[in-house]
Amino acid sequence: MPRPADPIAVDPYVVDTLLPDLVGHDRRPSAFLVYLVLWRRTEGGRAAAALSLRELAEATGLSKRAVQTAVNSLLRRKLVGLQRETPTAIPRYAVLKPWARRGG
Repeated sequence: MPRPADPIAVDPYVVDTLLPDLVGHDRRPSAFLVYLVLWRRTEGGRAAAALSLRELAEATGLSKRAVQTAVNSLLRRKLVGLQRETPTAIPRYAVLKPWARRGG
């Protein structure tokens, strides 16, 4: 996990397009906050990150329920992927970038 003082590079699309879309159009600012935390923890989508709802809630300042709703919204929009070893295991999140071109 990056140290708190390490800078974070964010794809311009995240701020220019995704921010107004999630916050303005979808009215889900919590989804944007969760996406940013996952972006940081996955190093911009280069790795997966295992985080509980409690950990995401602490990182964003949101309630666990708000985080759960945000994650469901991000899954529906195919902005994050989620894998679990078992139904009760801590999920591993992957940040997806559907706007990025494949192969170049």
